[in-house]
Amino acid sequence: MSAFLHELWTDFVPTLLSAMVTNFEISFIALALGLAIGLPLALLRDRGGGVGVGVSATIIALMRAAPTFVVMFFLLNVLRDLSLFGVKLAMSGVMTVAVSLVPYSAAYVADAGVEALRQLRRGSPLGALLFLPNVTRAFFVIVMSSGAAAAIGVPEGISMILREAALLPTLGQRLVVFAIGIVLFGVPLQLGLALMRWLQRELGRRTMAA
Repeated sequence: MSAFLHELWTDFVPTLLSAMVTNFEISFIALALGLAIGLPLALLRDRGGGVGVGVSATIIALMRAAPTFVVMFFLLNVLRDLSLFGVKLAMSGVMTVAVSLVPYSAAYVADAGVEALRQLRRGSPLGALLFLPNVTRAFFVIVMSSGAAAAIGVPEGISMILREAALLPTLGQRLVVFAIGIVLFGVPLQLGLALMRWLQRELGRRTMAA
């Protein structure tokens, strides 16, 4: 057993940590693109007049409804055959997954941005500050969703855990691997989500009291 644990510590844990970096890389890209798209849509929906509001609301609704797996496989199978001025448009696996998460990210940012703008108009800067924990909470959700990368062969954290467990002969050893995955991957994400929920409640409480 000690040899098994030593191998996990020296081989599996560093591999898992490296794979988790991929999850965070995907999530940072998805959130950055979501901010770049979602914030202008929030401004258009809030201040764009009748036509602007209708157009932005329709785009946001379509992005909110876009299934991540459908977008991901569309990007993977369609864009790889396209070229622009002789340059292939095919994206890396990491970028493909990140872009597939942009519709969710941008829609979430747009919704949170519209609410922040409304709070500012009401004279409630504390209410507008809810935008920050909202977007941070979205980031943690995107990190968990980035496990979709396993479907196209991108080595990310969840796939590393499942692959390692599948190679082990006993249930006890597989449970140890899952426990390590929960401690290193699941617990920090859940703590982050819990912290964001607490910040949302605290800011909401102070907004109501102001």
